[in-house]
Amino acid sequence: MEPRTTTQQGESWPRSVFLLAFDLRKEKPANRRRLGCLLRAAALAELMTSGSLADESGKARAVTAPAAPGRLQAAVWEQIAGSPPRSWGSWMRKDHAQAYRLVRDELEAARLVRVERHRVLLFPVERVTPRKPHLSRRLAERVARAVHGSRPISRVSPDVRVLAALAAAARLKTVLPDREWPLHQRRVEQLSAPIEPITTALRKNLQATESSG
Repeated sequence: MEPRTTTQQGESWPRSVFLLAFDLRKEKPANRRRLGCLLRAAALAELMTSGSLADESGKARAVTAPAAPGRLQAAVWEQIAGSPPRSWGSWMRKDHAQAYRLVRDELEAARLVRVERHRVLLFPVERVTPRKPHLSRRLAERVARAVHGSRPISRVSPDVRVLAALAAAARLKTVLPDREWPLHQRRVEQLSAPIEPITTALRKNLQATESSG
């Protein structure tokens, strides 16, 4: 996969993942903890494919500072650059709530989501809904086609390829029903190859979260 930068290719991967994870029927994003982990995985993937991070025996190593990063990408980069190399999974497990907030706020500022805040019995409650649901729907359709389509992997756009790999690792139901993901295992492996350390760590993290209840 060619090195990729957000400014050259358009929407950042964390922002695209947030939109992709919207359950349009229920009008809300996926479970926050799972989504936070997925958003950090997307940020790691963006930093890795742009050359800012490298895989060092299963650990994330800082290489060079990213150019014009999003707020989450900048936060993740600073954490990794200031620490010894650690596993990709450990960086995904860190600061889920912050990841969610940073990307949500970016999307709200871009008027792609609406955030309604109020209180119930003194507890703060918020409702996040997409302002342009067709964007989430179209994105899900493109990612689903990449997963179950016959188009050569080399002809799938880098952005869609990575989003499909991340969606598969998280088994996003907004893309395919849970029962269908195993049917496309070989295709998913091919899509995931450029960011394999990240998708493997994401899958293990989410499985561990589910097992712990």
